[in-house]
Amino acid sequence: MVRLDEPETTPHLTLSGDNEAIRHFEQAVLSGKHWYLALLEAIGLWETTEENYDGRTYRYLIAGEAFDWLLLAERLCQTVDALLPDGEKIALLFHGEPPLDMSQDEFKELIGRAKYHQYLNYFYGITVEETLVLAVEDEVRKERRTSGFYKETDTANEAYRRIYGATKSALLRCFRQDRRYPQLSSISLTELKEFTYWLFKQRIKQCDKAKVASDTRKALDWLQNKGSLQPIS
Repeated sequence: MVRLDEPETTPHLTLSGDNEAIRHFEQAVLSGKHWYLALLEAIGLWETTEENYDGRTYRYLIAGEAFDWLLLAERLCQTVDALLPDGEKIALLFHGEPPLDMSQDEFKELIGRAKYHQYLNYFYGITVEETLVLAVEDEVRKERRTSGFYKETDTANEAYRRIYGATKSALLRCFRQDRRYPQLSSISLTELKEFTYWLFKQRIKQCDKAKVASDTRKALDWLQNKGSLQPIS
C-alpha cells in the first residue's frame, strides 16, 4: 500500500533565496517571458532540498543525490498558478512533456550544472529503475502466455527476483534496515522513490557493467515505446 506523505510536525522554513526564486518566477512571467523558461530559471535559484508547504512535505533531493525537478516545478507552479496555461502546465507536471524544445546545454544552463547532474541521477536512478521493473514484468507476462498461462499472478515479484534476486517485500525490509526506518505496512511516495534509488545503487554494485548497460537500454527502449519522458538532451 502506498500512502501520501504525512506533514511534518515542524515545517521547514522557506529560505530567502527560495522567496527570491518565487518572486523571479512571477515577475518574469508577468513581464512576458515564456513561463517554462521562467520556471527553469526559478529552479536554478532554488536552495531548499526539503520543506513542508501547505500541509505537504516536499523532498526535492532523494538520498542527497537525485533531484526531483518536476516535484519542485509543481511546487513553484502553485505559487503563480493563475498565470500559467493549464494545458501546458498539466502536460509538463503529469506527463513530463515540456512546452518548448530545448537542448541539453540550454536546460543545464538554466537550472545549473549541479542540479542538472542531480536531475540525471533521478532520471536514471528512479525513473529508469521503475521502468526496468515494468519492462521485466512485461517479459514475464509474455513468457507465461507463450507457455499457456494467462493468470497474471506474482509478476511483480518475479520481476524483482530476476533483477535484484529477491521479492519486493524482502528488499524493502533490507532497505529499511539499512536506513533504520520503521517496518511499516505502507510506504509513502517519498520513501518509495528513495527505495527505488537504493535498488538502483544496489544493482550497480552487484551487476557487471555489461548487464547494467543492457538493463538500462531495455528500460529506455520501453520508455520510448510508451512515448514517455526521456532525459533532456
